[in-house]
Amino acid sequence: MKVTVKLFASLRTGRFDVAPVEVAEGAAVADAIAAAGLRPGEATVIFKNARHAEPGDTLAEGDSLSFFPPVGGG
Repeated sequence: MKVTVKLFASLRTGRFDVAPVEVAEGAAVADAIAAAGLRPGEATVIFKNARHAEPGDTLAEGDSLSFFPPVGGG
């Protein structure tokens, strides 16, 4: 099934901004992270269909995922 992955900030460097990603039926967000070419822990702020999500959340056909790197500040 296909989901749309959007990368933000430093995750875009040398990669894409928005792309369709193919994952297996019943896949989790973590599977889409890997399919997008990201390493575990590289995407720490995750949104699925504009709502906060966790790596273990299940995906459905057509979901939209947004991945952000760790955020720091101060």
